[in-house]
Formats: sequence, C-alpha cells, structure tokens
Amino acid sequence: MIKNYFLFVCILFCMACNSKKDVKNDPSGFVKVNNMAFEVDGKPYYYLGTNFWYGMNLGSKGAGGNRKRLMRELDRLADMGIRNLRVVAGSEGPDDEPYRMLPSAQSAPGKYNADVMEGLDFLLAEMQKRDMKAIMCLNNFWPWSGGMGQYLVWASAADSIPYPPPHPNGDWYKYAQFAAKFYSNQKAMDLFNKHIEVVVNRKNSISNIDYKNDPTIMAWELANEPRGVDNIPVFSKWVDATAAFIKQLDHNHLVTTGSEGNTSSSAASGTDLEKDHSSKNIDYTTIHIWVQNWNIYNPAKADSTFQSSVDYAVNYMDEHIKVAKKLNKPIVLEEFGISRDLDSHDPKSTTEIRNKYYDKIFEAVYNRSAKKENEMAGVNFWAWAGEGRPKVFKGMWKVNDDFIGDPPHEPQGWYSVYDTDTSTISIIKKYTNKMDKIGK
Repeated sequence: MIKNYFLFVCILFCMACNSKKDVKNDPSGFVKVNNMAFEVDGKPYYYLGTNFWYGMNLGSKGAGGNRKRLMRELDRLADMGIRNLRVVAGSEGPDDEPYRMLPSAQSAPGKYNADVMEGLDFLLAEMQKRDMKAIMCLNNFWPWSGGMGQYLVWASAADSIPYPPPHPNGDWYKYAQFAAKFYSNQKAMDLFNKHIEVVVNRKNSISNIDYKNDPTIMAWELANEPRGVDNIPVFSKWVDATAAFIKQLDHNHLVTTGSEGNTSSSAASGTDLEKDHSSKNIDYTTIHIWVQNWNIYNPAKADSTFQSSVDYAVNYMDEHIKVAKKLNKPIVLEEFGISRDLDSHDPKSTTEIRNKYYDKIFEAVYNRSAKKENEMAGVNFWAWAGEGRPKVFKGMWKVNDDFIGDPPHEPQGWYSVYDTDTSTISIIKKYTNKMDKIGK
C-alpha cells in the first residue's frame, strides 16, 4: 500500500514537471477572451495604448531605421503607462510608388526586405522587455502601406492603383471600390495568404521565439479598416476564411478584423459590426471614431462643434457596444483623434481642445470598462509621434523624413502626439493608471 502511494506521488510529480517544460502546449502570458473582457493568466487586462504603425521600420538596421530612437520611444511610452501598441506587420512595394511607408517589407510578391523584417523582430523583442503587447496589422484597405490595392496590381487585376487624395484628381470612393475587388480576386488573396504564412510562421531573429509562441503579440488583425463597399457578400466570406486560416497556423493568439465599425456611412463603406465580427474565428470587435474626418468636428468652429462631436463619439461607442454584447465579444476603440487647435500642424501649437477631447473619450471608455460590466475592453489613440518632427508642416512624407504619427498619405502633423505635448501626456498617464487598476 505504501509503495503504491509513493509510486503514485512520483508519477504525479513527473507529469507536473513535464507539463511545465512543454511551454508551447501550456502557454502563459497570452491575452485571452473571457466574455466581453480580456485577461492574461486569469487576471483582467484592460488597456490604454497607442498606434505605433511605423515601429517595424524604425526597428530596421537598414534604410529608414533608428533603433536608438525606437528604444527611446518605447521607454517614453512605458513611462506613460502604455503597454499596448497597434503596429503594421506587413507593407508592400514597389518602393517607387507614392504615399507609402518605405522601405516596404515586401517589395514584390514573396520578396522580403530582410532589414525591415528584422526591424519587426527587434520591435517585438524590445516590447517584450517592457511587458508590452502588440496588435499586428497584416494588411491595409488604404494604400499608404501598399495593401489590398497593391495585391490587386500584383495579381494583374489592374496596371496601377487609382490613388485617392492627395493624388491629383483622386477620388476616395473610386479607390474604395477598387480596393474592395480584392475579396473576389483569388490570386490577390492567395498572395496575401502567403504573406500571412511568412509572418505568423516567422521565428524572431532577435529573441529566437516563434511569433506564434510569443505572448508579446496580443492579436493578429486582418487589415487596417477593411471595407466591403459594393462587394459585401464576398467580403464577409473573406473575413471568416482568412481568420480561420490564421487560426489553423496559430492556436495561441486572438484574431480580429481592424474594422472601423459602421463609419459615418455604413451604406457606402459596406461595414456592419455584427456581420463583420460574427465569425467564430473572430475573437473581438473593433471600432474607429473620426469626428473630424467625418465632418462632425470643425476645428475652425470648435465652440459650436466640439460638444456635438463628443456626443457623437460617445453615442457611436454605445451603439456598437450593444452589438458587441449581442455577440458576447470584447470591443476596442483602436483609433480616434482630432487635430491640434485651429487645425495647426505645427508641433509647437496649442492642444487645448484636443486635450479636452482626449479626456472625454478616455473617460467614456474608462466608465464603460470599470463601471458598466466590461462594456469596453481597451482603447488606442492615434497616434504617437514621439521625438519625430515633420519636415514640412502639413506637407507629405518623403523618404528620409522622420516617421511620426501621420501616415505618408496624410498631411504631416495632423494628428500626431509629440514627446513635448506634456499636457496631453499628463491626460494619457491619468487614464493608463485608471485602466490598469480595473479589476485589480
């Protein structure tokens, strides 16, 4: 009897030791979903983060890279309490196309820039040191990283991309109709799926950790702001099929869409929060709020449009929260912002109105996270510029210019938050601290 008892104890001990050694089958530190909330290792995970889309390029040891600056930026963000970064994890060339973040990660189908890809490795390795999580955006509906339009050109669906403004005679809706053809072009989708395989199956050259086993990654995002436009049925199928494909490759990480939600005109954009996030392979919902882009807020008439813009943004959250509740999935506000006072693009200009807007939005998210049964799970403001500065205020980004918060297709200095914006940073710190304490 005694011998059998000791044998039983030894067997249990060996089983426990083996399970601890098999980290890949018993992952820890990964973000998981629990109803409408996130958790890490069974503990609540609420966050206030930022968009840091250019981190991959900044981490490159080649052209466009500045690893010392990257580490300084991450230190600044960590000091602010920011632990969540939404980053680009794929950009497409060729590098002589306009309005692109350059150099691209993939200059031609299957041809990767080793320095840029190692830049992504370096970014993740440095984030790991600071206990940060990354939302990895794999594609883009808009052309500033190449995105769906470039995949269509590679698939011979067109000779060139019908660029939207600021391109001469550019038309936003014409471009959106073009990009939406991606979902029904099998060759374009196959090329993108190959990119998914490359990134998801990648081993980090700095940390030697497989991406699929790295808890620094919170989630894979199908694309930045994917829209169905006039191709809605196949768009819905694409969301489900692509999310399922990622899940087949990687069992550890969450998958989401990167959607704006219903936008200011769901009929034209072809978006529907419920339909776009109903797939069992989509783990949580996303929304973006752009009151200035959607002509609700006018910085030249801040006195008369500010409060209505706040009301619109809060109502937008609440309407989408209702849908997220129906799906029983977390909801994240992963993009929002307005310009500096009077739409100035000068980093030295005042930010009084923007500070009030940030405070209102963060407070609304916090109240819906802490006080209303997990209605909001996180928020990322757009976007961190740090020590970078635009070479030409309101001008277009060019190679060798600093990377800042504004992508290359937008006027530089529009929505960027700089390291010298101390009043804005104070508000961010206030709410990162509050979000961190929820449920703890």
